[in-house]
Amino acid sequence: MKRREFISLLGGAAAWPLAARAQQADNKMPVVGFINAAAAQNYKLEVAAFLNGLREVGYIDGQNVTIEYRWADEQKDRLPALVADLIQRHVTVIAATTTEAALATKAATTVIPVIFEMGADPIKIGFVSSLSRPGGNITGVTQSNVEMAPKRLQLLHELLPNARVVALLVNPALSVSAESNTREVSEAARGFGLELHVIPVNSESEIESAFAQAVQTHSEGLIVGSGSFFAGYAKKLALLASKYAVPTIHQFREFAVAGGLMSYGSQIGEAYRLAGIYTGRVLKGDKPADLPVQQATKVELVINLKAAKALGVNIPNTLIGRADEVIE
Repeated sequence: MKRREFISLLGGAAAWPLAARAQQADNKMPVVGFINAAAAQNYKLEVAAFLNGLREVGYIDGQNVTIEYRWADEQKDRLPALVADLIQRHVTVIAATTTEAALATKAATTVIPVIFEMGADPIKIGFVSSLSRPGGNITGVTQSNVEMAPKRLQLLHELLPNARVVALLVNPALSVSAESNTREVSEAARGFGLELHVIPVNSESEIESAFAQAVQTHSEGLIVGSGSFFAGYAKKLALLASKYAVPTIHQFREFAVAGGLMSYGSQIGEAYRLAGIYTGRVLKGDKPADLPVQQATKVELVINLKAAKALGVNIPNTLIGRADEVIE
């Protein structure tokens, strides 16, 4: 068998180092694989932030780096094939954004450098054993938005102290965030003496029916679950919260800006920018094992007073005083 045929038969991640070096020598431009569990149209701002991070380290798409994008469109079962495709294309580094994309990438390669961006705690889900020393081929950025879900319930309870029934929207297709949200918010609800209705939303077409179900169950407030799915529909969720007159809290500022009552969470754009910087550093030769996992620490509470007035909700001054931004 000829040597070239033998290397070809190896395929996949095992042949990556040799094949990648050969391709980069030919193309003279490194390739970044960018994979996300959500849909491209819902992540334009995040992609822009990622590119800004790359630019800070000296890399510009189309000039001295090529980016191959792969989007699963909320279909988690597509992720393994998308990751395999990136590996076959001999990418230099994979930026695995969203928890589900990161998990699929971790399962597929122990060789190609991986930079993750996720809302989950990477230690809790067994992704790394240490934030300061991630080891192996993987490091990245966590925004810990999943862990903030109980805090959103706390804020909603502070806003609606007499409420006894609340609802939580989760997307079962993104099992990591859905399971964590359900478990942690349920525990917090019991602590407040609240009845919690967990409403699954599997697609965009089911979002409105979820609000209708919340009304039918007499839910007096609603928490939008963490994860890539709901992040992409902030504006639609704000419109429906107004239409069904349900006081609602979301993880991202875009919800409150679009007319939603309140948002609390990490600045996702900052997390993507940091992921872009780490991707650029790996392109320059840094090893993931030597790069500590970063935590996006910029957390913001945004309150929309106009939405509160329309809902007939009185915002306590103590809550307004803690807000990072008040929209009037």
